[in-house]
Amino acid sequence: MDKGIIYKGPSLLDSQPIVVIGTYSNRNSKTGPVLQTYIVREDINPLEASKTGADYSICGDCNLRGTPTDDPQRKQAVGRRCYVNLGQGVLIVWRSYIKGVYEPVPPRILGHGRFVRVGTYGDPSAAPQEVWDELLSEASDWTAYSHQSGWRPDIAMQSVDDYHSAVLHWQAGRRTFRVIAELGHLDHNNEALCPASKEAGRRVQCTACKLCKGSSLAKSIAIVEH
Repeated sequence: MDKGIIYKGPSLLDSQPIVVIGTYSNRNSKTGPVLQTYIVREDINPLEASKTGADYSICGDCNLRGTPTDDPQRKQAVGRRCYVNLGQGVLIVWRSYIKGVYEPVPPRILGHGRFVRVGTYGDPSAAPQEVWDELLSEASDWTAYSHQSGWRPDIAMQSVDDYHSAVLHWQAGRRTFRVIAELGHLDHNNEALCPASKEAGRRVQCTACKLCKGSSLAKSIAIVEH
């Protein structure tokens, strides 16, 4: 089974309706073959959710969301800096959901033997922890990030917005994922450059790297903003 709904219900961030959809793909040259997981508002087009601020349900207080607007000329939030293009994969997945393309499937079955990307779009803290526990229980490996402070360091990297926040998480024993403006901002003592990034020569796919998960003994990861 290559796709399905692994959770539908209230968001743990604000109780609004969300859905988590898993889709398997081997076409991403950066990640390699991977089960992508999309966390979206069930009832609102992802672009509209961004524009109105309703994406809080699936992104929490991440400051990459931008500022809500009622400008009729805009399709999404003002100043949105998230690397995920809402008009491509996320919108396609949501529209397919509305059309009834996806059926509910036990997370364990969808994740069995596969490399899982936890939160291709959306923050995994929006869905119940047991969903991810089951999804990863028989997975070959995974990547995971969360902007919500301290969420499941056994599973997820802590996404941070600045160096000061990164230091605080390092002191608490958590690994971080940080977007930096230029290579000179990398903390060589505590961070490594993402091996799949352009600046690192794209020398390895995510499925082979396996660094972006939980608080292991490896260095934290940084990537240059584009």
